[in-house]
Amino acid sequence: MRGLAHSLQIAFGAFSLGLVIGTFGAYGKLYGGPVIRDITAIYTTIVRAVPELVLILIIYYAGTDLINHILEAMGYARIDISGLVAGIVVLGFVQGAYATEVLRGAIKSIPQGEIEAARAFGMSPGVMMRRITLPAMLPHALPGLANLWLIATKDTALLAVVGFSELTLETRQAAGATKAYFLFYMAAGLLYLLVTLTSSAIIGRVERWARRGMPSVKEA
Repeated sequence: MRGLAHSLQIAFGAFSLGLVIGTFGAYGKLYGGPVIRDITAIYTTIVRAVPELVLILIIYYAGTDLINHILEAMGYARIDISGLVAGIVVLGFVQGAYATEVLRGAIKSIPQGEIEAARAFGMSPGVMMRRITLPAMLPHALPGLANLWLIATKDTALLAVVGFSELTLETRQAAGATKAYFLFYMAAGLLYLLVTLTSSAIIGRVERWARRGMPSVKEA
């Protein structure tokens, strides 16, 4: 249960950070200048091309070492970055690339006439985002963002390779100490399943709220 609490902390933090990165990345890809668009394109391409485990190892070890080298060059002492903060930053960086594409697609799905009407009324970019863009894109973005949240809850297991005590590492240690491998690994699997089912129920309610007033979509 302690490992589950750590996993959920990292998942919430990484998903939130990824959402912030993705929002700026999506707007940068759609409305930024050539340099911004190139930077965001390189970022999303690299993250989606390199396996997540490799990215975690690179960012966790190389990133920490780079920060400490910079601090030493500036005359400061080396620092120890906590596993929780490092896990959130590493997974948030990965989540941000996928969130960028999800949000970019959602923004592009907004009818152009709504944007032009907002500009005709003299709305500033901030007001237009709050009143037009975000409400209109939310129903289109939620399915993709829901998948990213579920991926974040499972990707926390990858942090076991860098020694962070999330659910998978705690389970492995408990199973190794007691030799009750079936019991502990089944318990961990059920906890992941419980998180997924609970998340799906909450996301379903949010999707119904976001699609209120829109035509219902019936499955074939």
